[in-house]
Amino acid sequence: MPSLAHEILLREAGYPCIAGIDEAGRGPLAGPVSVAAVVLPADFEHPILNDSKQLTEKKREQLYEELTGNPLIRWHAEMIGVEEIDRINILQATWVGMRRCALALNPKPDAVLIDGKPVRDFPIHQVALVKGDSLSHSIAAASIIAKVRRDRLMIAMAEIHPGYGFEIHKGYPTPAHQAALRRLGPCPEHRRSFAPVAQMLLEL
Repeated sequence: MPSLAHEILLREAGYPCIAGIDEAGRGPLAGPVSVAAVVLPADFEHPILNDSKQLTEKKREQLYEELTGNPLIRWHAEMIGVEEIDRINILQATWVGMRRCALALNPKPDAVLIDGKPVRDFPIHQVALVKGDSLSHSIAAASIIAKVRRDRLMIAMAEIHPGYGFEIHKGYPTPAHQAALRRLGPCPEHRRSFAPVAQMLLEL
C-alpha cells in the first residue's frame, strides 16, 4: 500500500513542499493523455487510497470527490489533446503535461515524485519511482484524479462519436474498439500517430 515515506525522505532532505505526479491514457488509440499533480498535507492518512488501477470505478469516483473537495489538498490537472500527441509523440506529450501541472501549482512545489521514469528537462527537483502509484500517497492521488477526469471525458466523447464504445473501453485498443475502428474508420479523436490507426488510414 502507498504511504508518505518517500515524501518524508524528501522533506528531510530539505524539500518542504512535495507534489506527486501521474498520468492516465498513454496507451489508448483515442482521446487525450490526462496528467495530474497533487500536494497532500504532511500528516495525510487514508485507509484505501491506492493506485487507480487497483480500485473499482465506484471507489475511484468516491476518492476523486474526496480529494478534489478537500481544501487542504492542492492539485492541478491537464489534458494533452490528440493533435499535440500526434505532433510531438505520446511520451513528449505526457512530459509536457507533467511540466505544466508542476508549474501550475501555487505555491510551486520544491520537489516532485513522478510515477515511472525521470522526465527530461524537468523544471523542479524530481524523484522518479517505478510503480510509484503503489508506493506514494501523492502519486496515487494524482493517478486517481488523472484517471477519473479522463474516463469522464471519454464517456462524454462517446456521445459525440457514437459506435466506437468509448464509454466502455475509454479508447484503449480492445478487440471491440479495433473492430469498430475497422468498421467505421477513425474519428477526429483517434491518434493518427498510433500504428493501428495509421494502418487503418492507409487502407481507406
